[in-house]
Amino acid sequence: MAERTLDEVDRKILTELTRDARQSVTAVADNVHISRAHAYSRIARLTDDGVITRFTAIIDPAKAGLKSSAYVTLKVRQHAWRELREKLREVPEIHHIALVGGDFDVLLLVRAEDNVGLRRVIFDQLQSMPGVLDTQTFLVFEDLDTR
Repeated sequence: MAERTLDEVDRKILTELTRDARQSVTAVADNVHISRAHAYSRIARLTDDGVITRFTAIIDPAKAGLKSSAYVTLKVRQHAWRELREKLREVPEIHHIALVGGDFDVLLLVRAEDNVGLRRVIFDQLQSMPGVLDTQTFLVFEDLDTR
């Protein structure tokens, strides 16, 4: 199936849902200046096409008890990615996983209750995973959401 190009209405709907995914379809329609039926069909198409992958809440990590955060980079053994990514998905403290190019192969956002929990994840879990050759940790001192 060919990828559809997003138009201005699609982008406005995405902006609205990114701002507040809990708003009703009627509210989205009103804010985008289209009918409710049109908004409903557009949102359904965006979801069916995989543009919208899920609706979720964005939490404040510190207020949710996750007071220690770090970006952790991994260098991995060649051809280890497919198996490794499944193991990484099983670690609840990992909040984002990205396969990247550059001086390292994988970038993780790790959040834990405290530094002891962060240390446990990095030293006991990540560094012992098959295929992980090296890690580097960058502590997060302040989080700023831009959306």
